[in-house]
Amino acid sequence: MTTQSDTTRTDDTRTDNTRGDSARSDGARSDGARTVLVTSATGKTGRRVAAGLAARGVRVRAGSRGGSRGGAVRLDWEDPETWGPALDGADAAYVTYYPDLAAPGAEEAMRTFGRLAAERGVRRLTLLSGRGEPEAVRAEEALRGAGPELTVVRAAFFAQNFDEGLLAEGVAAGAIAFPAGGTAEPFVDVDDLAEVVVETLLGDEHVGQVHELTGPRALTFAEAAAEITRAAGREVVYVPMTEGEFAGMLTGLGLSEPEAAWLAALFTALLDGHNTPVTDGVKRVLGREPRDFSAYAARAFGRP
Repeated sequence: MTTQSDTTRTDDTRTDNTRGDSARSDGARSDGARTVLVTSATGKTGRRVAAGLAARGVRVRAGSRGGSRGGAVRLDWEDPETWGPALDGADAAYVTYYPDLAAPGAEEAMRTFGRLAAERGVRRLTLLSGRGEPEAVRAEEALRGAGPELTVVRAAFFAQNFDEGLLAEGVAAGAIAFPAGGTAEPFVDVDDLAEVVVETLLGDEHVGQVHELTGPRALTFAEAAAEITRAAGREVVYVPMTEGEFAGMLTGLGLSEPEAAWLAALFTALLDGHNTPVTDGVKRVLGREPRDFSAYAARAFGRP
Protein backbone atom coordinates (compact mmCIF):
# COMPACT_ATOMS: atom_id res chain seq x y z
CA MET A 1 0.00 0.00 0.00
CA THR A 2 0.97 3.49 0.24
CA THR A 3 -0.60 4.02 3.58
CA GLN A 4 1.59 1.62 5.40
CA SER A 5 4.66 1.71 3.20
CA ASP A 6 4.48 -0.69 0.32
CA THR A 7 1.99 -3.38 0.82
CA THR A 8 0.84 -4.61 -2.54
CA ARG A 9 3.37 -2.39 -4.19
CA THR A 10 3.32 1.20 -3.01
CA ASP A 11 6.25 3.28 -1.84
CA ASP A 12 6.91 4.63 1.64
CA THR A 13 7.11 8.40 1.37
CA ARG A 14 7.69 9.00 5.06
CA THR A 15 11.47 8.86 5.07
CA ASP A 16 13.60 11.44 3.32
CA ASN A 17 17.22 10.48 2.85
CA THR A 18 17.86 10.90 -0.84
CA ARG A 19 19.71 13.47 -2.86
CA GLY A 20 17.91 15.81 -5.20
CA ASP A 21 18.77 16.57 -8.83
CA SER A 22 21.77 14.56 -9.95
CA ALA A 23 23.47 14.03 -13.27
CA ARG A 24 26.27 11.83 -14.46
CA SER A 25 29.05 13.08 -16.70
CA ASP A 26 30.70 9.71 -17.40
CA GLY A 27 29.24 9.32 -20.85
CA ALA A 28 26.41 6.98 -19.87
CA ARG A 29 23.74 7.03 -22.54
CA SER A 30 20.11 7.96 -22.01
CA ASP A 31 17.52 7.23 -24.68
CA GLY A 32 14.75 9.73 -24.06
CA ALA A 33 13.98 12.04 -21.18
CA ARG A 34 16.80 14.16 -19.78
CA THR A 35 15.20 15.20 -16.48
CA VAL A 36 12.84 12.84 -14.67
CA LEU A 37 10.85 13.59 -11.54
CA VAL A 38 10.75 10.50 -9.34
CA THR A 39 7.89 10.79 -6.86
CA SER A 40 8.25 8.94 -3.56
CA ALA A 41 11.96 8.82 -4.31
CA THR A 42 12.88 7.35 -0.92
CA GLY A 43 10.51 4.39 -1.29
CA LYS A 44 11.26 0.85 -2.38
CA THR A 45 10.72 1.44 -6.07
CA GLY A 46 11.50 5.15 -6.17
CA ARG A 47 15.06 4.94 -4.93
CA ARG A 48 15.81 2.06 -7.31
CA VAL A 49 14.31 3.88 -10.27
CA ALA A 50 16.31 7.00 -9.40
CA ALA A 51 19.53 4.99 -9.30
CA GLY A 52 18.72 3.26 -12.59
CA LEU A 53 18.00 6.54 -14.34
CA ALA A 54 21.19 8.15 -13.03
CA ALA A 55 23.17 5.19 -14.33
CA ARG A 56 21.74 5.93 -17.78
CA GLY A 57 22.90 9.54 -17.63
CA VAL A 58 19.50 11.01 -16.78
CA ARG A 59 19.11 13.93 -14.41
CA VAL A 60 16.92 12.81 -11.51
CA ARG A 61 14.67 15.12 -9.55
CA ALA A 62 13.89 13.30 -6.32
CA GLY A 63 10.40 14.07 -5.06
CA SER A 64 9.88 13.72 -1.33
CA ARG A 65 7.31 14.62 1.25
CA GLY A 66 10.07 16.22 3.33
CA GLY A 67 11.31 18.38 0.49
CA SER A 68 14.68 20.02 0.95
CA ARG A 69 15.90 17.47 3.47
CA GLY A 70 18.56 15.49 1.63
CA GLY A 71 18.28 17.80 -1.38
CA ALA A 72 14.91 16.50 -2.59
CA VAL A 73 12.15 18.67 -4.00
CA ARG A 74 8.99 18.73 -1.93
CA LEU A 75 6.14 16.64 -3.31
CA ASP A 76 3.46 15.73 -0.81
CA TRP A 77 0.45 13.86 -2.17
CA GLU A 78 -1.62 15.38 0.63
CA ASP A 79 -0.67 18.92 -0.50
CA PRO A 80 -1.54 19.57 -4.19
CA GLU A 81 0.21 22.95 -4.00
CA THR A 82 3.52 21.05 -4.08
CA TRP A 83 2.80 19.11 -7.25
CA GLY A 84 3.26 21.81 -9.88
CA PRO A 85 6.57 23.17 -8.58
CA ALA A 86 7.96 19.64 -8.36
CA LEU A 87 7.06 19.06 -12.02
CA ASP A 88 8.62 22.31 -13.31
CA GLY A 89 11.48 21.60 -15.69
CA ALA A 90 10.95 17.82 -15.87
CA ASP A 91 10.60 15.97 -19.18
CA ALA A 92 9.04 12.91 -17.60
CA ALA A 93 7.91 11.58 -14.24
CA TYR A 94 7.61 8.29 -12.40
CA VAL A 95 4.37 8.43 -10.42
CA THR A 96 3.69 6.41 -7.28
CA TYR A 97 0.62 7.73 -5.51
CA TYR A 98 0.10 7.79 -1.74
CA PRO A 99 -1.80 6.15 -0.11
CA ASP A 100 -2.95 3.91 -3.00
CA LEU A 101 -4.54 4.25 -6.44
CA ALA A 102 -7.52 2.31 -5.07
CA ALA A 103 -8.01 4.81 -2.24
CA PRO A 104 -10.82 7.40 -2.21
CA GLY A 105 -9.68 10.58 -3.94
CA ALA A 106 -7.01 8.93 -6.08
CA GLU A 107 -8.91 9.37 -9.34
CA GLU A 108 -9.25 13.14 -8.91
CA ALA A 109 -5.66 13.43 -7.69
CA MET A 110 -4.38 11.71 -10.84
CA ARG A 111 -6.52 13.92 -13.04
CA THR A 112 -5.14 17.04 -11.37
CA PHE A 113 -1.54 15.81 -11.38
CA GLY A 114 -1.75 14.92 -15.07
CA ARG A 115 -3.18 18.32 -15.95
CA LEU A 116 -0.40 20.07 -14.06
CA ALA A 117 2.18 17.89 -15.81
CA ALA A 118 0.75 18.74 -19.22
CA GLU A 119 0.69 22.46 -18.42
CA ARG A 120 4.38 22.32 -17.50
CA GLY A 121 5.48 20.50 -20.61
CA VAL A 122 6.04 17.07 -19.05
CA ARG A 123 5.60 14.76 -21.99
CA ARG A 124 5.81 11.29 -20.46
CA LEU A 125 4.56 9.61 -17.29
CA THR A 126 4.99 6.10 -15.96
CA LEU A 127 2.44 5.18 -13.30
CA LEU A 128 2.85 2.42 -10.73
CA SER A 129 -0.44 0.61 -10.28
CA GLY A 130 -1.70 -2.70 -8.93
CA ARG A 131 -3.11 -5.84 -10.47
CA GLY A 132 -6.80 -6.58 -10.28
CA GLU A 133 -7.94 -3.28 -8.72
CA PRO A 134 -10.93 -1.71 -10.52
CA GLU A 135 -10.56 1.51 -8.52
CA ALA A 136 -6.93 1.77 -9.57
CA VAL A 137 -7.92 1.37 -13.21
CA ARG A 138 -10.21 4.38 -12.89
CA ALA A 139 -7.29 6.40 -11.50
CA GLU A 140 -5.11 5.21 -14.38
CA GLU A 141 -7.67 6.40 -16.88
CA ALA A 142 -7.97 9.77 -15.18
CA LEU A 143 -4.23 10.28 -15.56
CA ARG A 144 -4.27 8.98 -19.13
CA GLY A 145 -6.92 11.48 -20.10
CA ALA A 146 -4.96 14.43 -18.73
CA GLY A 147 -2.60 14.72 -21.68
CA PRO A 148 0.96 13.42 -21.27
CA GLU A 149 2.08 10.10 -22.76
CA LEU A 150 1.36 7.39 -20.22
CA THR A 151 2.70 3.93 -19.50
CA VAL A 152 1.12 1.91 -16.68
CA VAL A 153 3.05 -0.69 -14.71
CA ARG A 154 0.74 -2.95 -12.73
CA ALA A 155 2.70 -4.90 -10.17
CA ALA A 156 2.07 -8.00 -8.10
CA PHE A 157 2.76 -7.99 -4.36
CA PHE A 158 6.36 -6.91 -3.76
CA ALA A 159 8.79 -9.58 -2.60
CA GLN A 160 10.62 -6.80 -0.75
CA ASN A 161 7.64 -6.29 1.53
CA PHE A 162 9.10 -9.18 3.55
CA ASP A 163 12.29 -7.31 4.41
CA GLU A 164 11.71 -3.62 3.67
CA GLY A 165 8.03 -3.04 4.24
CA LEU A 166 4.82 -4.15 5.83
CA LEU A 167 5.88 -7.68 6.75
CA ALA A 168 9.47 -7.05 7.81
CA GLU A 169 8.72 -6.85 11.54
CA GLY A 170 6.85 -10.14 11.47
CA VAL A 171 9.66 -11.84 9.56
CA ALA A 172 12.17 -10.59 12.13
CA ALA A 173 9.98 -12.00 14.91
CA GLY A 174 9.52 -15.33 13.11
CA ALA A 175 5.78 -15.09 12.35
CA ILE A 176 4.09 -13.42 9.36
CA ALA A 177 0.48 -12.63 10.27
CA PHE A 178 -1.54 -11.67 7.19
CA PRO A 179 -5.02 -12.24 5.69
CA ALA A 180 -3.92 -14.24 2.63
CA GLY A 181 -5.19 -17.71 3.57
CA GLY A 182 -3.85 -20.30 1.16
CA THR A 183 -3.89 -18.01 -1.87
CA ALA A 184 -0.79 -18.09 -4.06
CA GLU A 185 0.75 -14.79 -5.19
CA PRO A 186 3.41 -14.35 -7.93
CA PHE A 187 5.60 -12.01 -5.89
CA VAL A 188 7.54 -9.55 -8.05
CA ASP A 189 11.10 -8.50 -7.26
CA VAL A 190 11.26 -4.71 -6.96
CA ASP A 191 14.64 -4.69 -8.71
CA ASP A 192 12.90 -6.10 -11.79
CA LEU A 193 10.11 -3.57 -11.47
CA ALA A 194 12.56 -0.66 -11.28
CA GLU A 195 14.40 -1.82 -14.38
CA VAL A 196 11.10 -2.00 -16.25
CA VAL A 197 10.13 1.49 -15.13
CA VAL A 198 13.44 2.93 -16.34
CA GLU A 199 12.88 1.36 -19.77
CA THR A 200 9.35 2.75 -19.99
CA LEU A 201 10.58 6.25 -19.22
CA LEU A 202 13.36 6.13 -21.81
CA GLY A 203 11.92 4.02 -24.61
CA ASP A 204 9.21 5.29 -26.98
CA GLU A 205 7.85 1.80 -27.66
CA HIS A 206 6.21 1.64 -24.23
CA VAL A 207 3.99 4.70 -24.64
CA GLY A 208 0.35 3.78 -24.15
CA GLN A 209 1.19 0.28 -22.91
CA VAL A 210 0.06 -1.47 -19.73
CA HIS A 211 2.70 -3.86 -18.39
CA GLU A 212 1.63 -6.39 -15.76
CA LEU A 213 4.62 -7.55 -13.75
CA THR A 214 4.90 -10.73 -11.68
CA GLY A 215 7.56 -13.15 -10.63
CA PRO A 216 8.04 -16.43 -12.51
CA ARG A 217 5.88 -18.52 -10.15
CA ALA A 218 3.14 -18.13 -7.58
CA LEU A 219 3.72 -19.07 -3.95
CA THR A 220 1.40 -19.14 -0.97
CA PHE A 221 2.50 -17.03 1.97
CA ALA A 222 3.32 -20.25 3.81
CA GLU A 223 5.60 -21.27 0.94
CA ALA A 224 7.20 -17.82 0.95
CA ALA A 225 7.84 -18.17 4.68
CA ALA A 226 9.46 -21.55 4.02
CA GLU A 227 11.75 -19.99 1.39
CA ILE A 228 12.78 -17.31 3.89
CA THR A 229 13.35 -19.98 6.54
CA ARG A 230 15.75 -21.84 4.24
CA ALA A 231 17.63 -18.67 3.32
CA ALA A 232 17.84 -17.27 6.85
CA GLY A 233 18.57 -20.50 8.70
CA ARG A 234 15.87 -19.74 11.27
CA GLU A 235 12.20 -20.56 11.35
CA VAL A 236 9.70 -18.10 9.91
CA VAL A 237 6.07 -19.24 9.78
CA TYR A 238 2.95 -17.87 8.19
CA VAL A 239 0.00 -17.17 10.49
CA PRO A 240 -3.26 -16.71 8.54
CA MET A 241 -5.66 -14.05 9.79
CA THR A 242 -9.21 -13.06 9.02
CA GLU A 243 -9.97 -9.64 7.60
CA GLY A 244 -11.34 -8.52 10.95
CA GLU A 245 -8.34 -9.81 12.89
CA PHE A 246 -5.98 -8.01 10.55
CA ALA A 247 -7.93 -4.76 10.85
CA GLY A 248 -7.77 -5.09 14.63
CA MET A 249 -4.02 -5.62 14.47
CA LEU A 250 -3.62 -2.49 12.36
CA THR A 251 -5.62 -0.35 14.76
CA GLY A 252 -3.40 -1.66 17.53
CA LEU A 253 -0.45 -0.35 15.53
CA GLY A 254 -1.95 3.12 15.41
CA LEU A 255 -4.08 3.24 12.25
CA SER A 256 -7.53 4.72 12.52
CA GLU A 257 -10.40 2.24 12.43
CA PRO A 258 -11.65 3.40 8.98
CA GLU A 259 -8.16 3.22 7.48
CA ALA A 260 -7.51 -0.19 9.03
CA ALA A 261 -10.85 -1.54 7.80
CA TRP A 262 -10.24 -0.21 4.28
CA LEU A 263 -6.77 -1.67 4.13
CA ALA A 264 -7.84 -5.07 5.43
CA ALA A 265 -10.68 -5.18 2.91
CA LEU A 266 -8.27 -4.23 0.10
CA PHE A 267 -5.88 -7.07 0.90
CA THR A 268 -8.71 -9.55 1.26
CA ALA A 269 -9.99 -8.56 -2.18
CA LEU A 270 -6.56 -8.66 -3.81
CA LEU A 271 -5.66 -12.03 -2.32
CA ASP A 272 -8.73 -13.99 -3.37
CA GLY A 273 -6.92 -15.84 -6.15
CA HIS A 274 -7.68 -13.64 -9.15
CA ASN A 275 -4.11 -12.30 -9.14
CA THR A 276 -2.45 -15.73 -8.91
CA PRO A 277 -1.62 -16.21 -12.64
CA VAL A 278 1.88 -15.22 -13.68
CA THR A 279 2.56 -12.89 -16.61
CA ASP A 280 5.44 -12.39 -19.05
CA GLY A 281 5.59 -8.64 -18.48
CA VAL A 282 9.16 -8.55 -17.19
CA LYS A 283 10.44 -10.68 -20.07
CA ARG A 284 8.61 -8.64 -22.69
CA VAL A 285 10.25 -5.43 -21.48
CA LEU A 286 13.68 -6.62 -20.34
CA GLY A 287 14.20 -9.64 -22.58
CA ARG A 288 14.89 -11.99 -19.66
CA GLU A 289 12.99 -13.99 -17.10
CA PRO A 290 12.03 -12.28 -13.82
CA ARG A 291 13.98 -13.02 -10.66
CA ASP A 292 12.62 -15.92 -8.62
CA PHE A 293 11.48 -15.50 -5.01
CA SER A 294 14.17 -17.91 -3.85
CA ALA A 295 16.85 -15.63 -5.32
CA TYR A 296 15.28 -12.67 -3.55
CA ALA A 297 15.19 -14.57 -0.24
CA ALA A 298 18.84 -15.57 -0.58
CA ARG A 299 19.85 -11.94 -1.18
CA ALA A 300 17.68 -10.49 1.57
CA PHE A 301 18.02 -13.14 4.28
CA GLY A 302 20.96 -15.32 3.36
CA ARG A 303 23.59 -15.84 6.01
CA PRO A 304 26.96 -14.22 5.26
